[in-house]
Amino acid sequence: MTLTREQIRELAELRDNQSSALTFYFQPATPRNKAHKEDTILIKDLAREAQRNLESQGKKDLARADLERIVRMSSDFRSNGTHAKAIFACSAKSFWREYELPAHLPGTALFVDRRFHLKPLAHMLGAFPRLGVVLVDRHRARVFDLRLGELTEREDLFHPLPRRGRSDGFAGYDAGHAQRHVEDEARHHFKNVAETLKEWLDKGMIEKWILGCLDVHRSLLEPQLHPYVSRALLGRFTADVGHISNEEIRSQGERILAEWQNRRRHELVNQTLEQARSNARGVTGLRRVLRSLEMGEVQTLLIGEHFQAHAVECSSCGHLDAHLVSHCPVCGKATHEVVDVGEAILPGVIRRDIELLYVRDDPEFDKVGNIGALLRFRSDSSVQSIESSSGSQSVQERSAYPGQLRRFASR
Repeated sequence: MTLTREQIRELAELRDNQSSALTFYFQPATPRNKAHKEDTILIKDLAREAQRNLESQGKKDLARADLERIVRMSSDFRSNGTHAKAIFACSAKSFWREYELPAHLPGTALFVDRRFHLKPLAHMLGAFPRLGVVLVDRHRARVFDLRLGELTEREDLFHPLPRRGRSDGFAGYDAGHAQRHVEDEARHHFKNVAETLKEWLDKGMIEKWILGCLDVHRSLLEPQLHPYVSRALLGRFTADVGHISNEEIRSQGERILAEWQNRRRHELVNQTLEQARSNARGVTGLRRVLRSLEMGEVQTLLIGEHFQAHAVECSSCGHLDAHLVSHCPVCGKATHEVVDVGEAILPGVIRRDIELLYVRDDPEFDKVGNIGALLRFRSDSSVQSIESSSGSQSVQERSAYPGQLRRFASR
C-alpha cells in the first residue's frame, strides 16, 4: 500500500496524550548468513526496549498488544523483497496502518510517543511533487507516474498515421498531398498530448513532469504546450518510445528530479536568507520560525538534515516554545519538554500543506541555526502598515491588531 498525501495527513492528525502512538520503520539490510535472522533479532530487541521504557513510566500495558503484533510479523518483513516497511499503530484508538516504502530509510527503528514519528517520511516525501514522465513520438505517447522510486504506466495514447498510397499521381501531386496529410495528423497528435497534459495539471493529477523523446519530436510538441504546462516541465531526456525499458525511464526520471531538487533547494535557501536579512518575507532561527508557523505565515519550511533542538509543548493547546518554560504563555497550562522540536513541528506542517525541504551541508544556513522559513506574508509588517496609516488610533486600538491576526491565522 503506497502512501498518499491524504494518508500522511491522517497520520499527522492522530495524537494520544497517553503516549501509545507506535511508529515502526523497517529498513531491509543485507543478511550476513542464509538464516536471515538479524532483522528479527533487532526488531525483538527494539520491542523489548520500548516495553521497558513504558514500564519505567508506569505504562507497561499501554502499547503491549501492538508491540507483540509487530514482533510476530517480523519474520515476514523480509518477504517484501527490496521494499522498506512502515507501521503506524495506536490500540487506544483502534488504529493500525501498514505501508510499503522504497528502501531508503536511515535504518530500522521503533518509537512509542504522543504522536507518530514522521521525520523519515518527511525526508522521503518533502521535495517530491506528483511527477509524470511523458514519452512521445509522432504517433504514440506513454505517460508514467514516478513516485518514491516506483514507476507506473498510467496511459498509452496511440494515434496511427495514415498509410501512403502506391502511386505519387500526376506530377507527384498525390505524394505531396499525402505527406501534408501525414504532417497534419502528427501535429494533431502532439496537440492532443499537450491538451492532455494541461488537463492533468488542471486536475492535480500531476504537478511536475519530465519529457522523454527524440529532438525532432520535441520541436513539434513544445510549441503546442500551454505556458504553465511548460513551466511545470522539470527536464528532458532522449528516448525512443518503442525501445526504452522501464528501468531506463525510472533512472532518467530520478536523475532529472534529483537535479531539480538540488537547484530548488539551493535557490530557496538563498532566497530565505536574503529575505530574512532585509526583514522581509523570510525568517531564520527556531524562535522566529515557531512564531511564524503559529501565525500561519509560512509558505516553505527549511530544516537542516541533522537539525535537533529542545523546546516545550503545551499539553493542552499544542503551543511550541523555544523557551523552556513550565507553563504555556498562551493558555497557562503545563508544558512538557520536547527533545526533537524538528519532529514536533511536522504534524502542523503536514496539516497545513506547507512545503518542507531538508538542507544538507550548507555553511551559510548552518550559521543561522539550521532552520528557516520563506513566508507567504509577514504579519508584523501588516501591523506596522496599519498603524502608520492610522496615526490617530489609540494605543489600546493598535495593540489589538497582533491578537486579531493571531486568531485569524489559527482558523
